[in-house]
Amino acid sequence: MKDIFRVSRMWRPRGELKKRYDVVVIGGGSHGLATAYYLAKNHGITDVAVLERGWLAGGNMARNTTIIRSNYLWDESAAIYEHSLKLWEGLSAELDYDILFSQRGVLNLAHNLHDVREGVRRVNANRLNGVDAEWLTPAEVKKFCPILNVGGDARYPVMGATLQPRAGIAKHDHVAWAYARGADAHGVDLIQGCEVTGFEMSGDRVVAVQTTRGRIAAGRVALSAAGHTSVLTDLLGIRLPLQSHPLQALVSELLEPVLDCVVMSNAVHVYVSQAHKGELVMGAGIDPYNSYGQRGGLHVIEREIAAALELFPIFSRVHVVRTWAGIVDVSPDASPIVGRSPVDGLYLNCGWGTGGFKATPGAGWVYAHTIANDEPHPLAEPFSLERFTTGALIDEHGAAAVAH
Repeated sequence: MKDIFRVSRMWRPRGELKKRYDVVVIGGGSHGLATAYYLAKNHGITDVAVLERGWLAGGNMARNTTIIRSNYLWDESAAIYEHSLKLWEGLSAELDYDILFSQRGVLNLAHNLHDVREGVRRVNANRLNGVDAEWLTPAEVKKFCPILNVGGDARYPVMGATLQPRAGIAKHDHVAWAYARGADAHGVDLIQGCEVTGFEMSGDRVVAVQTTRGRIAAGRVALSAAGHTSVLTDLLGIRLPLQSHPLQALVSELLEPVLDCVVMSNAVHVYVSQAHKGELVMGAGIDPYNSYGQRGGLHVIEREIAAALELFPIFSRVHVVRTWAGIVDVSPDASPIVGRSPVDGLYLNCGWGTGGFKATPGAGWVYAHTIANDEPHPLAEPFSLERFTTGALIDEHGAAAVAH
């Protein structure tokens, strides 16, 4: 009878830490866990520690709106996000864990002539890059999402929309647990409650990290701490071109199924989906000020809800249950930084801004390759830190379609 109630752990609890690892990954969110998994699976590097100052996936991974898409404008962005989307499509089977990946389609609405021109341009660019994309008329938008207000009397009339049918959502905590379990099965040590407080150098190379649980020597150190990456590099005297902002979101009470796609609007500036349990999940743009506080201003929530009601009058009597904010790091061109740092043995994966969750598998894949080979993966090469001195920027501020 006792076997019936036996609890099996998702991953091994760690007591005493090893004194040295081949690779130390700093940050136990989705990117850190995916990186550790692919280091082990793709490159046979299993002597890896993932250090997380709180609990695994307790940062931005637990504070995002779970949208997954690859319909970015520029070739470099479309390539890495499409690689990620293809990995998403087989991830449940690979990790033997249901991540509840739902390819329900993502609509990006157009409300004015500029939106229409930009949307049509992006559809054509996506098709040239092998990314699925369609342009829908207002009537087609209404057919795809019947509860959306596309009437001519709307304050922000819907003049059309782009659609990526393969895009959708996944269950964020399932994704984290699946990657953590997969990494652990390969022998990776997952260490929670372990904050990095400093680095130890030998000449121009990092050789160890100082933590609240003692010194850990490292052959290579990989930063994957999202909005707090620049805090860590400050300890080494490296100033990265990043700014950290709160990014707010909210969920409603549980509803019956009413919204079976994701709707995004840059002009009204809100994105809405319905989670698997039934709550509406809504997000908006980043707060304009710099902050590390996981909370936001009420005025952003008010604008977000007002925007949602413009599009979905049916939601007028729905109650908000919870609001929160994650901390996103934004680079000058709104594209990530992935590659080697100015310090030997130290690698960067940061600056994903509002697109970190959707990039999880792809980012982990290319970052693991970069760490294992000490040279960038071809998909990551355009996102090196050096682009800010060469001028080869990948400006996704407007091309991303919405700041999410």
